Amino acid sequence: MLNTKTMFFLFFIIWLTIMQTSCNNHNGQPGATTDREGYFTSADDIRLYYRIMGRGEDTLVIVHGGPGMDSEYMIADFEPLAEKFRLLFYDQRGGGRSTLPEDTSRLHMADHITDLEALRQHFGFEKLNIVAHSFGPALAASYAMTHPGRVERMVFLGPIPPMRENFWERFGDAVNRRLTPREQKELGVQYNAMIEGPDTKEACRKFWEIALKPRLAAGRKVSIIKGDCCAASPEAIRYGMGITNAVTLASMGDWDYRPELPLVRVPTLILHGEEEAIPMDMVEEWVKAMPEARLVSVPRAAHFPYVERPEVVWPAIEAFFGAEDE
Repeated sequence: MLNTKTMFFLFFIIWLTIMQTSCNNHNGQPGATTDREGYFTSADDIRLYYRIMGRGEDTLVIVHGGPGMDSEYMIADFEPLAEKFRLLFYDQRGGGRSTLPEDTSRLHMADHITDLEALRQHFGFEKLNIVAHSFGPALAASYAMTHPGRVERMVFLGPIPPMRENFWERFGDAVNRRLTPREQKELGVQYNAMIEGPDTKEACRKFWEIALKPRLAAGRKVSIIKGDCCAASPEAIRYGMGITNAVTLASMGDWDYRPELPLVRVPTLILHGEEEAIPMDMVEEWVKAMPEARLVSVPRAAHFPYVERPEVVWPAIEAFFGAEDE
């Protein structure tokens, strides 16, 4: 059986993106920069790396999963969406090209919320349009609750549920059923090698070759994913996987956002694979609690519906943001 720490990393297989032009928000207001990549600074002097891809009129802020991952795992796979929108990716603190703080107490969920607000202010957006994956929806929803009126619309792709309850147990059971005992053992070996071994990059790639298997629908090959989970520096990989993930998740405690979600009156589209290891009935709690949320179950898809069923996901997102006829 996989231990709890390994299950955390199996779950958060999340990925970001590249490039940048001048930035406009949904209302057409000019952004703060014309650079395609760069850094902005959060309230506690944390430097956060960003990249923009696409040249559409409207900007979507992409919130990657993890915690501890970075935007590169999403970049290549999000190219179809960049044909109609400008996509603004950023590496969350504690991962990728962003600051790896010496003080690990600066990795709490509250700090990630502060960073998203710093992004909004840096680019001069009145409101954010957000597309979030995996752990990302928890951050997006937390931001919407903390900063009411600052979110226009949200899309959740393969989200964790809005409450903890027995999520980790059910998720772990689903993952274990999809891996052989040998694969489970090798996953642990490669995780340890990634954190403590001499070749972090090689171990990282071997780790994800196994870890992605149970996160795809039956019959899907890992090679269908173009994004790179191991693009960060060895230091950032070790820090993100070994420190950020555990600290940020611990800061969430026994999370349950449902009491506050009725106040989040933000149109929200949730796309969840029918073969996802994250239980569908737990994800449905987002819709039950949020007045303007709706759930679309995606057949023959798991944790990466935008890769597994792009013909379903991208048109749904384009229609949701009003770009279906452009």
